Amino acid sequence: MIRPLLAVMLFLAPLGAAAQGAQVAFGGMQQDTRAPVEVTADTLQVNQADGTALYTGNVVIAQGQMRLAAPRVLVVYSNEAGRIRRMEATRGVTLVSGSEAAEAQRADYDIEAGQVVMTGNVLLTQGPSALTAERMVVNLSDGTAQLSGRVRTVLQQAPDGEGQP
Repeated sequence: MIRPLLAVMLFLAPLGAAAQGAQVAFGGMQQDTRAPVEVTADTLQVNQADGTALYTGNVVIAQGQMRLAAPRVLVVYSNEAGRIRRMEATRGVTLVSGSEAAEAQRADYDIEAGQVVMTGNVLLTQGPSALTAERMVVNLSDGTAQLSGRVRTVLQQAPDGEGQP
């Protein structure tokens, strides 16, 4: 089954660039990692012994303007009461902030470091442009992303006469 964003990308303009690694501005993903985290899901299993909570079924995590959706998310708490250390989202993940969206098989969100690592068939869309890679590391404090692993970029060009002064 082709993911919806991937299907759209297949119909975009021909390949604009290909490389082994790329860094992109990801300003829409800047995030206050101290903002409250809201999690909704169909089920929740809490393990007090190892300090984890497993959310399954239609999981949606919201923090500020950022939204992460996945079928399964493991939340790992720090030793400080009530503080989340990291989240591991698996089985198909969508991360959205503003007009930017990313999809991957897995996303690991280290809240203390302010970093999201997405792996497995990563697809990033920024407006009409799209990038694919095997791995993307998003730095939420400065709004940048580093893509690696056979990076492919599809850049949409403005039609003649548009976007020119």
